[in-house]
Amino acid sequence: MPRSSCNTKRLARLCGAALAALLATGCDGRPNNPDGRVVVRYWDKWSGSEAKAMQEVVDDFNAGQDRIRVEYSSVSQINRKLMLAIGGGNPPDVAGLFGNTLAVYAENNALTPLDKLAAENGVSRDDYIGVFWDICNHRGRLWGLPSAPASLALVWNKKLFREAGLDPDRPPQSIAELEEYNDKLASRDENGRLVGAGLLPSEPGWWPAIWGWWFGGDLWDGERITADSPENIAAMEWIASYPERFGARDLLSFRDGFGNFASPQNAFFTGRVAMVLQGPWIQNFIRDFAPPDFEWGAAPFPSSGPDDEGVTLVETDVLVIPAGAKHPREAFDFIRYVNTQGPMEKLCIAQCKFSPLKEHSPDFLQRHPNPQIGTFLELAKSSHARFVPPLTFWVMYENDMKQAFGKVWTGAASPREALAEVQSRLQAEFERRRARWDRVAAALQEGWNKQP
Repeated sequence: MPRSSCNTKRLARLCGAALAALLATGCDGRPNNPDGRVVVRYWDKWSGSEAKAMQEVVDDFNAGQDRIRVEYSSVSQINRKLMLAIGGGNPPDVAGLFGNTLAVYAENNALTPLDKLAAENGVSRDDYIGVFWDICNHRGRLWGLPSAPASLALVWNKKLFREAGLDPDRPPQSIAELEEYNDKLASRDENGRLVGAGLLPSEPGWWPAIWGWWFGGDLWDGERITADSPENIAAMEWIASYPERFGARDLLSFRDGFGNFASPQNAFFTGRVAMVLQGPWIQNFIRDFAPPDFEWGAAPFPSSGPDDEGVTLVETDVLVIPAGAKHPREAFDFIRYVNTQGPMEKLCIAQCKFSPLKEHSPDFLQRHPNPQIGTFLELAKSSHARFVPPLTFWVMYENDMKQAFGKVWTGAASPREALAEVQSRLQAEFERRRARWDRVAAALQEGWNKQP
């Protein structure tokens, strides 16, 4: 996940050098109105096939009307460059960000609130799968609109299930049953070395902070960080059970043999692990790197109890209008266009995601390249669909939880000890950030009220 950017005021002092650097990289604006249109500059973090998919949507928009021309740029290190451009008074009109960065930008007064523009254009929560609208709101304001969302599911190798004597079409239904499957799927060679496993919570290691969700836990309650809740401790105890059962050194040696995620040596594609927690984009990697006869399924990741069935992490890219954008209304026209059914579905099919809109076209699922896309879509609609806390120090929180995971996985600390350390540090940070917000909130809200 992307790192938070620095405070806008500090960045403003660096704007001269930063803008010179941006000019050198070709990210600066081109002369406006060369053909009578309003030129809307659009920066996004995407590259490769994902950037190509958005460029096609931009081309469709430009061809479909003669009032606005969107100029799309793929920008590396977008968080840093965007904040520098905002601080220097020369931002693009539209930017594509990760949804979990909105709190940082909003509380640094780096975005244009979209409430009035959305209302004027008839855009509301009723248009969306609710959780994606909620991600785009912070401190009572709408800061962006979603694009290309995702959810997480248990993805499993049907061939390995079959070879282990398991029903290839029946994934585990609970954490307890997951561990029964793990026992059947684990294998060792003639020297006793681990050569195959069911699921490893460390693979691919992208979401160490959220395992507590499947045990009924959460990361905060709005007033307090809850890293050391009994539910999160239970999740860490489950994680600790892996080195206890399989051997910490054996697991380390086993994982050292894994190849890169985006390669044919991916542990899931080679059959070294039979199950992973992944999003709908996994289809792209299966297409490019898995064996031709690879059989897989997707289902809700099992929970520890019936009250947590259907738990998933949802994420979304978001389109925003930076503070100081020269053409906010034209920028919103483009954002609104992307958030209509045809363009959104074109983008999401190309990026192997599902649409965040409440309604999709009748044949959307049939046209989609991911045969399991319906499962990911239904998980996003679940009452247990969650997104990471809208905290300005989320990157710190995530990193601390990753370190806690590592300590528990290697036996350097008990689950309770590791999470107590996270709790102490982050509760203090939470109080500090809340005090800062209390000092600036009134002035910021007053300024936001004056936005068009």
